Amino acid sequence: MRHLNRYKDIVIAFSRNGLGYVIKDLGLNDLHILPKKTMLKKEKQGAERKTLGIRIRRILEELGPTFIKLGQVMSTRPDLFPEDVIFELEKLQSHVPHFPYSQVKTIIEEELDQALFNVFDVFDETPLAAASIGQVHRAVLLTGEEVAVKIQRPEISKKIDIDFDILMEMAQLAEMRLDWAKRYQLKEIVEELKETLKMELDYTIEAHHMSRIKAQFRRDADIYIPDAYHYYTTKRVLVMDYVSGEKLKDIIASDTNDAVKKRLAEQIVDATFKQVLIDGFFHADPHPGNIMCLDDGRLVLLDFGMVGQLSPEMKQSFSELVIAMTKEDTKQMVAVLLDMGMAPDDINKKALTNDVDRLMMKYYRQSLKEISLADAIRELFQIAYKHKIELSSDFTLLGKTILTLEGTIEQLDPTLSLVEMAKPFGEKLLHERFRPDHLMDRMVDQWLDWYGLWRDLPEQLKQLRAIVKKGKIHLDISLPDINLVLKKLDRVSNQLSFAIILLAFSIIMVGLIVGSALTGETTILWRLPVIEIGSFVAIGMFIWLIYAIFKSGRF
Repeated sequence: MRHLNRYKDIVIAFSRNGLGYVIKDLGLNDLHILPKKTMLKKEKQGAERKTLGIRIRRILEELGPTFIKLGQVMSTRPDLFPEDVIFELEKLQSHVPHFPYSQVKTIIEEELDQALFNVFDVFDETPLAAASIGQVHRAVLLTGEEVAVKIQRPEISKKIDIDFDILMEMAQLAEMRLDWAKRYQLKEIVEELKETLKMELDYTIEAHHMSRIKAQFRRDADIYIPDAYHYYTTKRVLVMDYVSGEKLKDIIASDTNDAVKKRLAEQIVDATFKQVLIDGFFHADPHPGNIMCLDDGRLVLLDFGMVGQLSPEMKQSFSELVIAMTKEDTKQMVAVLLDMGMAPDDINKKALTNDVDRLMMKYYRQSLKEISLADAIRELFQIAYKHKIELSSDFTLLGKTILTLEGTIEQLDPTLSLVEMAKPFGEKLLHERFRPDHLMDRMVDQWLDWYGLWRDLPEQLKQLRAIVKKGKIHLDISLPDINLVLKKLDRVSNQLSFAIILLAFSIIMVGLIVGSALTGETTILWRLPVIEIGSFVAIGMFIWLIYAIFKSGRF
C-alpha cells in the first residue's frame, strides 16, 4: 500500500477520537497499522461523549494543514453533511507556525527564475501572517511599489496530493462496503473537494479573481480591491498591493462609534449583494479577518482564494428564494429548491413540502428585521440534506457566504436585516428579467437552440437510418410494475370474456325458447333437439371458462 506512514497517522487520529469503527468498517484494521488493543482502548477514553462534529473537527486539526483546509471547504456543503458536523467545521482555524525565511527565498527564486533582490528592493523576513496554505510578507519592488507577497508552503501541493490519494482509496473502500457511501457517491464528493482545494493552490487563479472583482467595483467609491502584479505572480507566489489600514476584527473589538460600525455593516452587505445578485461573481469568505478599513472610509476586501460564481439562472433562483421567503410562499420555495438541485427519482414531494411549510411557519408574520436569512438558508440546506437533494457547489458556497456575512454583520450592527437589504436587489433582478432587451436576448438564445436542433436533424436522421438498416437498433423498456399491470389486464380481460360469453349464451337460449313458443314448433333439427344440445354445449363452455379463470388465479 502506498503512503503507509500517512495511513498510520490517519488511523491513529480516527481511533484516538472515537471513530475507530470507521477504520474497521473500511477494513483498514486488517493492515495491522495500529495494534487492536490500542485502537479499542483509545476509543473508550471518553470519545463517545463528544458529538460526531467535534470528533471530525479534532481529527482534521490533528492531521494538519491539508485536512484543516479540507474541513473548511467541507463546511461550505451543508447539503452533503449533517448540521452538527457543519457547525464544528466552521470553527476550524489554521494555527500553524510560519516556515523560515530561507525556504521563502528559495521558493521565490525558483518561481521567478531570478535572485530575490533582482525583483525586490526590500523584503521583510518576518511574515505578516501565516495560514494553512501559505504566508504573507511585506516587500518593496525595485520600481518602488510597496507590496504584499504571498508564498505557498513548501511541498504543500505534494502533501495534498498524497492525502487525497488516501481519501480517494478510502472512498472507494467505503462505496464497496457501505450502502450510504454508494448512495451519496462518496468518490465524486472527494473529487469535487479536491478540485476546489487544488484551485486555491494556484495563485495565478487568485490573482485573476482579484482583478475581476476589482473591475466590478471600478465605479464604487466605497470599496477598494488591491491590484495584483500578474508579471510577478506564479502558481506558488502572489504579489499584490500592500494595504495599510485597520482590520475589521480590530474595529469590532474597539469602542468605535456605533454609527460608524452601522455604516461599515451596510457597506459590507451592499458590496456582497452587488457581487452576488448583480455581477454573479463574489468573494466567498467575508469574515472580519478578510476586511480592512482605510482612513478615508473605504472598505478593502482581502484573500480571494475562495470565490463563487452564479449563472443568470442561479441568480434568478436566489432572488426568487428571498422573495418567496418574504411572501411566505411555500409552493414557490419548494419549486426553487427543486430547481436549484438534483433530487432523487423517488423523492417524497409531499413530505418535502411539509418540511418547507414548517420552516415558513417559523417565520410567519415576522417582520423582515426579525428574519435571519442565514438561519433560514441553513435550515433549508438541512431540508435538502434530509431529502437527498444535491445542490450545486456554487449555490452552497453562496449559502456559506451568507452565513459568514451575517456573523460579521451581527458583530457590527445586530439590528441590521440581511433579508431587508437583499429584497431590493432581488426585486430589481426579477424586474430586469422582463426588460425588452433581456426578453430579446432570451428569444435569440431560444431561436439559436431551435436552429441548432433543425440544422443537426437531417444528419441525425441519416445516422438513425443507417443503424436501423444494420439491424442494430433496440429498445430497452423498463416498467417496474409490469407484473402488476399484466395481472390487472389479465383479470379485466377474463371478466370481459366471461361477460360476453354469458351474454351470448343468454341471447341464444332466449331466442330459441321464444321462437319455439311463438311458432308452436319444436326445435328439432336433423332429428336433434337443438335447445337441449345448445344448452348442454353452452353450459360446458361456461364451466370450462370458469375453471380456466380460477386456475389462473387472476379473477
